[in-house]
Amino acid sequence: MRQSNRRTERRAAVLGCVLCIGLAAAAPAGAQNRPPAVTDIVNMSGPRIGLTVLSQETVDTLRADANISLRPVISQFGWQFERRLYTNGDGVTMLTEWVPLISGLDQGVALPSLNWLVGLRTGSGTEFAVGPNVSALGVGLVVAGGVTVRTGALHVPFNVAVATSKSGPRITVMTGFNVRRR
Repeated sequence: MRQSNRRTERRAAVLGCVLCIGLAAAAPAGAQNRPPAVTDIVNMSGPRIGLTVLSQETVDTLRADANISLRPVISQFGWQFERRLYTNGDGVTMLTEWVPLISGLDQGVALPSLNWLVGLRTGSGTEFAVGPNVSALGVGLVVAGGVTVRTGALHVPFNVAVATSKSGPRITVMTGFNVRRR
């Protein structure tokens, strides 16, 4: 079973690398010769809510190691601290974000996790990010993607993330909102 989980984790990491390389290769050739534009750092922080599906191995690990009994679908509540670092003329934005979450409140437990993601968002709102995840299950990698719908200064993200750990992957669907501020 662990061999299968390692393959899944490797596939997620390879997919993330392929997506990053593909996006970099798709950049217009002329853009590489232009000097970078100066942009303001923009604060795009806001609340996040969602659901996470745990593998059976993850449920079993939490029961055996921490004496925590959970159903395989748990709630997520947290806050995304996002900083936009760079935006080019085409609307492509480089960003970094910290996402602390509390999982399992719907089942009477509070399992903290912390995610640090680095990624990009296109002018149309499609986004991709990757980074480390620290949780009650240990450390691992999180790969996330989705789309942000904008209405004026209000931004509503819809994301899917896969977090890895020794006990198997976790799949999260998350939304929330943020208001653009400088």
